[in-house]
Amino acid sequence: MTDQNYSADNIQVLEGLEAVRKRPGMYIGSTDERGLHHLLWEIVDNSIDEAMAGYCDKIRITFLADGGISVLDNGRGIPVDKHSKTGKSALETVLTVLHAGGKFGGGGYKVSGGLHGVGSSVVNALSTKLKAKVFRDNKVWEQSYTIGKPDGEIQETGTCKKTGTEITYYPDDTIFETLEYNLETVYTRIRQQAYLTKGIELSIVDERQNHEKSKYRFYFEGGVAAYVRHINEPKNAIAEIVSTETVEDDVSVEVALQYTDSYTDTILTFTNNIHTSEGGTHLAGFRTALTKTINAYAREHSILKDKEENLTADDVKEGMTAIVSVKVPEPQFEGQTKSKLGNSEVRGIVNRAFSKEFSKYLEENPKDAKLIIGKCLLAARARLAARAARDTVIRKGALEGLTLPGKLADCSSKDPSKSEIYIVEGDSAGGSAKQGRDRDTQAILPLKGKILNTEQARLDKILANKEVRSLIVALGVGIGEQFDIEKLRYHKIVVMTDADVDGLHIRTLIMTLFYRYFKPIIEGGFLYIANPPLFKLTKGKQAQYAYSDEEKDEIILSWGGSLENNIDEITDKPEEIAKKVNIGVQRYKGLGEMNPEQLWETTMDPEKRTMFHVTIKDAEAADAIFNTLMGPEVPPRRKFIQAHAKDAETIDV
Repeated sequence: MTDQNYSADNIQVLEGLEAVRKRPGMYIGSTDERGLHHLLWEIVDNSIDEAMAGYCDKIRITFLADGGISVLDNGRGIPVDKHSKTGKSALETVLTVLHAGGKFGGGGYKVSGGLHGVGSSVVNALSTKLKAKVFRDNKVWEQSYTIGKPDGEIQETGTCKKTGTEITYYPDDTIFETLEYNLETVYTRIRQQAYLTKGIELSIVDERQNHEKSKYRFYFEGGVAAYVRHINEPKNAIAEIVSTETVEDDVSVEVALQYTDSYTDTILTFTNNIHTSEGGTHLAGFRTALTKTINAYAREHSILKDKEENLTADDVKEGMTAIVSVKVPEPQFEGQTKSKLGNSEVRGIVNRAFSKEFSKYLEENPKDAKLIIGKCLLAARARLAARAARDTVIRKGALEGLTLPGKLADCSSKDPSKSEIYIVEGDSAGGSAKQGRDRDTQAILPLKGKILNTEQARLDKILANKEVRSLIVALGVGIGEQFDIEKLRYHKIVVMTDADVDGLHIRTLIMTLFYRYFKPIIEGGFLYIANPPLFKLTKGKQAQYAYSDEEKDEIILSWGGSLENNIDEITDKPEEIAKKVNIGVQRYKGLGEMNPEQLWETTMDPEKRTMFHVTIKDAEAADAIFNTLMGPEVPPRRKFIQAHAKDAETIDV
């Protein structure tokens, strides 16, 4: 399908390309793996825009054997005629001028998902080579670039009967810290785009050397309803999927939801296929419609009695998975990251669209309606019980009535930006940590045993757990309705557990608590995992720590190979070398085996320690893995263990 009105005049120029290579972080966020993937998203988003406009239904991403990445679509093809303002072809304008494209009011697109409108030109600037091939008007056009500059004029190189664009680029290794794309990250993003743009076929081909040759295809006719079904696959649904699709004032609204028997909710919102992690007016409209419709139905059918208070927004979202996707011609985002939609008119449009469909669903499915409202009523009772429990635990604002937990060894600093808390497994390790810490800035909170699995518990049960309650009080942010990230007492929260299976299990339980009830702490970048050594190696007066088996072996080989005597007897096996040259190898199974000085110098000294920073790269994938590992269903967990058993590195026998 070719739009004869789509030409060079549709390409609007805002400003020239400047300083992209000098300050790449300004345009793609970073130069690490995340920034590398951002290049791909920018090119793919251009093809997705063609699909949303109705001109494209196939997109193929190919990881080439020579290190290049190719993105091919069957859209209209980037215009190649001369642009009136730049004097260059529209193709060259798009690829060399920042903020040039068909998304700035030139009539190229009604809606667009391009992240910043800088995509193609920034990818070109940050690539050693880029080749563009355009298929349109029964001709093939090509142009190549070197570090953002054209190698020559655009050339007509052949004839064809198809339309589309193919961009092949080679990321610059002098800019990026890594050139290795993570296929799982790509699959997740592309699968998401396929759900949000139903009827489009997205395929990924991997031709790279040292990789298994593979091809994946994503195609979903069901749209967001299929997306909800995918997320809920490991969960027990208690009702059918409700979905609606409507258009009002050029704003397209797609909503799908389904209730499960879990205690947590998953709500993902999108604007023009961009994930709005902080929600916005579309989320507000959906939540208002959901709460109002359920309360109206419950009142009308006498499920809620006259004396009972209405269900709250938190009550009606328990156990729910929902996708809210809107396509808006002129989206207004709050902040630079486009994580929150600000268009006020969208609230009413989503409210009206979903209210009508959900009300109809409840009336036509009374059995499902009864199950859904019954679950909401249970959530309300739990909320009231939790409020009563919380009122005895947490004071309004920061901490009320209660002093800090007795087991907490607090730091003297009251500045959260300079304070850190170590959540430590057991009293033994807690004792060493308390003695070895910097008392000015480091607090220690020992937790006894395995804390409650919060994946399978409501708030009232969580607040009844002594260990979890101690952690909540120590952090100072409250929980549930009273959660306030501004009250966080420590800007570094470090989970420090043993390196055995029990320690890893405890770490997982703690991570589950943070993900389900303190997610803003993770999103704010405040959560870390300590990295204590696994081994201490000694040879005479020499001592060195190793943080992995590989590092231990390297140290042994290095010490053994440097000895002049008995060199002929030394083998290449680290265990034999250690015995022959009297290298002592101590394996730390628990933090309590280290004395305070050792724990300080290896794991707690800010000048020497290494820690893992906990982030949420993809909320959907994180939600799924927590549900699989910590949820009530055994079969998905067994399947996961069987699939990944060969990858397990830490197994206690």
